Amino acid sequence: MEAAAAAAAGAEPGSGCGGGAEEPVVSLAEVLAENEELEKEARAVLGGSDHERCSYSQGAVKRQALYACSTCTPPGAEPAGICLACSYECHGTHRLFELYTKRNFRCDCGNSKFKNLQCKLFPEKGKVNSGNKYNDNFYGLYCTCKRPYPDPEDEIPDEMIQCIVCEDWFHGRHLGAVPPESGDFHEMVCQACMNHCHFLWAYASQLAVPALTKVNSLEDEGIVLKVEESEEQKKEIKKESEVEHQETKEEKQVEQFNEPSTSSGSACPEVVTKSEEPVCKLKELQSKEFLKKDTATFWPSNWRSKLCTCEDCLKMYSELEVQFLTDECDTVLAYENKGTSDQETERRDPLMDTLNSMNRVQQVELICEYNDLKTELTDYLRRFADEGTVVKREDIQHFFEEFQSRKRRRTNRMQYYCS
Repeated sequence: MEAAAAAAAGAEPGSGCGGGAEEPVVSLAEVLAENEELEKEARAVLGGSDHERCSYSQGAVKRQALYACSTCTPPGAEPAGICLACSYECHGTHRLFELYTKRNFRCDCGNSKFKNLQCKLFPEKGKVNSGNKYNDNFYGLYCTCKRPYPDPEDEIPDEMIQCIVCEDWFHGRHLGAVPPESGDFHEMVCQACMNHCHFLWAYASQLAVPALTKVNSLEDEGIVLKVEESEEQKKEIKKESEVEHQETKEEKQVEQFNEPSTSSGSACPEVVTKSEEPVCKLKELQSKEFLKKDTATFWPSNWRSKLCTCEDCLKMYSELEVQFLTDECDTVLAYENKGTSDQETERRDPLMDTLNSMNRVQQVELICEYNDLKTELTDYLRRFADEGTVVKREDIQHFFEEFQSRKRRRTNRMQYYCS
């Protein structure tokens, strides 16, 4: 969502008018920087998904990039989701809704929900995927306001944030509280899901990132202030934190709770299936006073590792169908980090691939040609950088025309002899 909003950024228009108006221009450095950023975002979101093979054979994939096809399953039809590969191969000319990523989903492409389409990549699918979960996102509608994104009728600039429980997307202004700065929190749980997972309020007093709020008297001026706990609340939280730290030392609790989060680049810890904790952390928190509001909550990067994993809590997570909350590898950030890492590992140098297919003489000739091109192009572009001028299409065309001309002159002067 943020990536889509960022695409609206542009350059200043030319000062001319009519047919003589100049086209908007940007510097080479800006083009390269923007291209690198877009590639980085694409590698993160799509890197963990296979773009060539349908994911159906993998069953319910833990997390993958998903799309909904409005052409095949319009409003009124049953909702369906398709994997990245099928969005390319089977729905390339269709109108698609980008759903970002969702958990535990199996590709629907070509099953009984698609009346006139058979999957080209994996046609042997079951009629339905009963384990899949759907919401209004599959019809291109988001948030409690049930509006499309981008919304042509909404002139208010607002960031869309995904709830980690229901995985719907929400406008920041429809969360019951003003979200903290985007860099201050990593995950959000919406109002409805906080009511569903009411136990999270006990953790929120110690772990959640405080929301922002507008002071009524300053609201017209748009001044936003950070809400902080009272001095008594701060003392109580500090006291509880010290007690918990001491208990952790004495009881030598599971080391996983002190592991760094996936956002630091560390490997995901194993999902806890059996608790070794003698005391339920949740009951301890619930025995103390805590605030419960009708708002969304915002959480830091490592908050999941702090959730209790005693047998009673694990049973509660299962009953509420939120077992994934104790799995730090379930986070979108962990998925993006894995996608970026996999892409970097798999990226191959096309020049090296070409060299490996040649004999020794051809390799030497190609390397010489490549070095000549690289040196001359670098020198050519350096002039523009030194002068602070923009490189235009005709400049690049002129360079390659001159380069080819010089290459032909060198070739004509060379004489080859057979030994």
